[in-house]
Amino acid sequence: MKYLEFAFRTVPCTETVNDILSAVLGEVGFESFIEQADGIAAYIQKDLYNEAALKEAIINFPLPDTQINYTYQEAEDKDWNEEWEKNFFQPIVIGDRCVIHSTFHHDVPKVEYDIVINPQMAFGTGHHETTSLIIGELLDNDLQGKSLLDMGCGTSILAILARMRGAVPCTAIDIDEWCVRNSIENIELNDVDKIDVSQGDASSLTGKGPFDVIIANINRNILLNDMKQYVHCMHPGSELYMSGFYVDDIPVIQAEAERNGLRFVHQREKNRWVVVKFML
Repeated sequence: MKYLEFAFRTVPCTETVNDILSAVLGEVGFESFIEQADGIAAYIQKDLYNEAALKEAIINFPLPDTQINYTYQEAEDKDWNEEWEKNFFQPIVIGDRCVIHSTFHHDVPKVEYDIVINPQMAFGTGHHETTSLIIGELLDNDLQGKSLLDMGCGTSILAILARMRGAVPCTAIDIDEWCVRNSIENIELNDVDKIDVSQGDASSLTGKGPFDVIIANINRNILLNDMKQYVHCMHPGSELYMSGFYVDDIPVIQAEAERNGLRFVHQREKNRWVVVKFML
């Protein structure tokens, strides 16, 4: 498939601005991001690019006094593993217990959970705050023998870690066909079993579950729209972890959760991003 390569210049060019820009671009179809000295490079499938949606996203950028300019061109065919190795993806250690690295990394730290992924053009390397926040939750909670749903699984590193920690069976779902294929590849790389991967959105949850644990790292609007369907897949005592939104979004997320019978447990924050735990 053909990709468009965008160069976004941000003023001020800070980690927070670029992280939020990546999240905003992800909501309009961009798939991958590489840090640059003056902003970020971002990639989107040519057939999925919507100029009006991009311009609206930039106009409604949530941080005031931020300037964003961009240029783009058709991306040349590349070895994306090589691009990640040279430009962005480095091993990451979370909580001194979990390391996430690619097949091209060597001499990685020895920790309790070693996850190998082939990132290519997908989200979910563990670098983003929302992914690392949920990983922290999975590391701190007893998952042994619990059924788990990873909704919007991306590379499926969350489902893979959950399975390593004893969750069974695990279900991973993503709307993107490419993410499904990459998830299957990553599951095989880590030699874990009993993770069922499928393509779909929340409507595909009909007849699935109930799950003991549900994790959904997507974005605020999708979570608000789909939360009632998550609840239908829960039983009394089930846990729901949601991320992909900012601290400022917690009140509206919590209000919708309580309308659906969920009870707020706690939240974790990192650079304005947050993960929130609810129980039924």
